[in-house]
Amino acid sequence: MEYAFFLGCNIPARLPQYESSSRAVLARLGVKIIDCPEFNCCGYPLRNVDQKAFLLSAAGNLALAERDGYDILALCKCGFGTFKETQHRLKNDETLKGEINDLLKKQGLSYQGNVEVKHLLSVLYHDVGLDALKKEVTAQAKGLKIATHYGCHALRPSTITGFDDPVAPSLFDELVKATGANSVEWHEKLNCCGAPLLGIDDRISMDLTRKKIHSGLEAGADYLCTACPYCQLQFDQVQNRLASEQGGEKALPSILYPQLLGLCMGIDEADLGLKMNQIGNDAIRSFLKQE
Repeated sequence: MEYAFFLGCNIPARLPQYESSSRAVLARLGVKIIDCPEFNCCGYPLRNVDQKAFLLSAAGNLALAERDGYDILALCKCGFGTFKETQHRLKNDETLKGEINDLLKKQGLSYQGNVEVKHLLSVLYHDVGLDALKKEVTAQAKGLKIATHYGCHALRPSTITGFDDPVAPSLFDELVKATGANSVEWHEKLNCCGAPLLGIDDRISMDLTRKKIHSGLEAGADYLCTACPYCQLQFDQVQNRLASEQGGEKALPSILYPQLLGLCMGIDEADLGLKMNQIGNDAIRSFLKQE
């Protein structure tokens, strides 16, 4: 298993623990990831500003992976969704594909549609497999209650992303169960984290985040679990800001899935970047039971 490793913009700058924990887990599982220094922005920030620039940026990254002969493993669900949408649009519009390729020629690139895009969770679930994951788990998270946050761009539009059932997804829940933890049902499970509105309408953004946190707590969750940089930043850094501004509200810590899995695989906490999470993950150690 070899993939071109797409980090996107936010992870190296604001969430390096997502990268380090993913690298550590994938290495332990025998998944080879290839760094492409030419990768750049996926195009997502341009989505509602300039459609041609949006598609060109995404197609450029797809063309780089295609040139090197690798499928893409994306950590960011916005990047994943952007690539899937671009592939869909170019596949179904030859004229548009030709226009994009004319522009890519200036970079010495061409996109023909021969690259597959996968998210980290998809690779772990479908390519590595639950049985292989469970074999690497040396300390189960017994009794730990997790509220899985799927995120928007992996699930919708489902006919394009093909990630999971958009109404009743189970992939992430099964991955959590592979660590020995319990995946709880919660009312706000499939709703937006609020991150896309941060900086545009902070009141609505914070309200969405607060509803998610309250819903997770009501369901008895010990932790939220994410696999998207925007969602993790919202539930960790933004929630921490909310707590400092308002006070008195109970926090619901958020942990990245490769951090949770890595802990259960016995990977060093420094490699998982646990201390970089602003809302502490100290309590999680009490749930780990050696196999």
